[in-house]
Amino acid sequence: MEINSLKFIIFVAVVILLYFLTPKKYKWGILLISSYLFYWINSNQLIIFIIITTISIYLLGLLLGKIDKKLKLQCENVTKEEKKNLKERAKTKRKIIVFVALIINLGILGVIKYFNFFCGNINILLNLFNINIQIPSMKFVLPIGISYYTLQALSYVIDIYRQKIEADKNIGRVALFLVFFPQIVEGPIGRYKDLANQLYNPHKIEFNHIKNGTLLAIWGLFQKMVIADRLGIFVDAVFSNHLQYSGFIVVCAVLFYTFQIYADFAGCINIVSGVAEIFGISLAENFRRPFFSRSIQEFWKRWNITLGVWLKEYIFYSVAFSKWCLNLTTKLNLKLKKYKHLAKTLSALCPLFFVWIANGLWHGASWKYIFYGMYYFIIMAIGMMLTPILKKLCKYLKINVNSKKYKIWQILRTFFIVNIGMLIFRAADISSAFSILKSMFDFSTFGEFFNGKIFTLGLDVGEFIILGISLIIMLIVDFLQEKNYHIREEIEKRNVVLRWSIYYAGIFSIIIFGIYGKDYNPSSFIYGQF
Repeated sequence: MEINSLKFIIFVAVVILLYFLTPKKYKWGILLISSYLFYWINSNQLIIFIIITTISIYLLGLLLGKIDKKLKLQCENVTKEEKKNLKERAKTKRKIIVFVALIINLGILGVIKYFNFFCGNINILLNLFNINIQIPSMKFVLPIGISYYTLQALSYVIDIYRQKIEADKNIGRVALFLVFFPQIVEGPIGRYKDLANQLYNPHKIEFNHIKNGTLLAIWGLFQKMVIADRLGIFVDAVFSNHLQYSGFIVVCAVLFYTFQIYADFAGCINIVSGVAEIFGISLAENFRRPFFSRSIQEFWKRWNITLGVWLKEYIFYSVAFSKWCLNLTTKLNLKLKKYKHLAKTLSALCPLFFVWIANGLWHGASWKYIFYGMYYFIIMAIGMMLTPILKKLCKYLKINVNSKKYKIWQILRTFFIVNIGMLIFRAADISSAFSILKSMFDFSTFGEFFNGKIFTLGLDVGEFIILGISLIIMLIVDFLQEKNYHIREEIEKRNVVLRWSIYYAGIFSIIIFGIYGKDYNPSSFIYGQF
């Protein structure tokens, strides 16, 4: 049941009706039951994995809470030395519990998602050393949302360990936190302290929530079905036979894919956020108009925000404050006293390396995704290294870094870098990515812009007109939002005729111009595959 399907719309409508008809005390139960039903419909028996994850973090969270409570009691009326020893023993036990949580949940994710990748590479190494042993590959089906709910589950345990939250004694609350149906497919990755009470506390019927949530979901469907899926037709045609194309056609395919994944991801987030808003629940912001970013660092603060925050909180800081990394930082500061910026940058690059390795692997079990992560790591490393030089150069050349022209240059530069990253992301493998990149600069074929070949790849002139208008609308909306223009509120201020004309235009544009798959089956979301 794709979230851009008629079945999902009917499912949501039924859940909304049941939720608002149910007494306050049991409203959260409707969300829990409907979420498990949604998961069962999409994954059948694979639901066992999210149940195992739920039970494991629930029990391990209670164990952490029990140790903390016991420590407080033991530390009463004891000497400082005894208190220190008690804390050390408790700390060791708490670390073991977190380690068990990591083993169980990353173990499940690792076996299902990465077993064949790692074993395939081990087999290659064994062949290189003429060792006649082969680890057989296995067929696994990924449960929906496993990459999302696993990170969410680990954040729950780690936050208890860090004493940011208390362990919840109600397993139903923990279960709902993980399986809440709007966000299970593609995020955002929620934090327990932000989401749990919203899910558990009952919400009244509020017209504004229903109206604003529905409008946001409609906008998301427009982005997905009218823009992303239409772009996907052209992109798939070129990337599936990339050796047949070069120059202008390939440039268009790469550019189109960047806009496709942008509209696809933004559309999904808007749909799930809109559905949650109908229930009075605010999901974490996960997408903030990244095409307006002036640097790669800023781009990743705007794109898949909750994944970036998770990697920063639980990998970057964990590595940065580890003993070996702190020792390395100390040594660098001593050896590079005269080059403080270099020492600071190298210290930051160490944990950043692990962040981008994790980011790449999170997206998929392939060297392509690791290479994708390393591409952004290298770009960021170069940017961090060259920052003082670029500042001096701008000052020497008397370039006003606060001018609109310079800001536009930064946005265009970032957009170009992102397009290369998206090319790596979309290509079948690393060698294909380099082949496509090389073919982009075959200027001998740029005459195809005039001979009409571009209209033979799934989209005719009429489709391009629809696509062009839709992209302009999306970019105007993004621009207005970037300028803090609250579009939904502004539409609400208009007269009833204009207001409802806009609403109906949005709905019918999806019905008339939306791209439907074979037998009217909706296409999957790109990030839902991870």
